[in-house]
Amino acid sequence: MLGEKHDLIHEFPEFEAKIEDMRASNEPFAALMDQYDGIDARVRKLEELGTPVADETIEDLKKERLKMKDQLYAMLNA
Repeated sequence: MLGEKHDLIHEFPEFEAKIEDMRASNEPFAALMDQYDGIDARVRKLEELGTPVADETIEDLKKERLKMKDQLYAMLNA
């Protein structure tokens, strides 16, 4: 779905308190979240504005976002 939210709290509402705590106290987690949020914002912007861009570009960004989400989820479950 175009412009769909993929922020971590939206994706994992059951971890909301832990996400906020880790973002404030765990530098590697916070840095990865910042990267994740940046890629998510970029994907949403490209989709919402209908900016002409190669399909591979958006797909590569989505794959990178998914990889980061998996890493963040693993950190939340550690």
